[in-house]
Amino acid sequence: MSKQFSPADVASHNSADNGLYIIIDSGVYDVTNFVDEHPGGSKILKRVAGKDASKQFWKYHNKSVLAKYSPKLKIGEVKEAAKL
Repeated sequence: MSKQFSPADVASHNSADNGLYIIIDSGVYDVTNFVDEHPGGSKILKRVAGKDASKQFWKYHNKSVLAKYSPKLKIGEVKEAAKL
């Protein structure tokens, strides 16, 4: 069973000091250590940290990107379906 996060839990992880978490669909991803590897640059991930980044993610990526990085970055699911 994966760990459950509330939107508030994710929102509190919006800086390098607290960790950088994002939501894509209902999944929660820890991108703290991926920031410098992100092909689009760290600024993009820092801007969406602590938020639901689904819209921005799907605008520029497809399922294969999520499938490639999910095993490494996914840490859980959002336990309530609410927008941040």
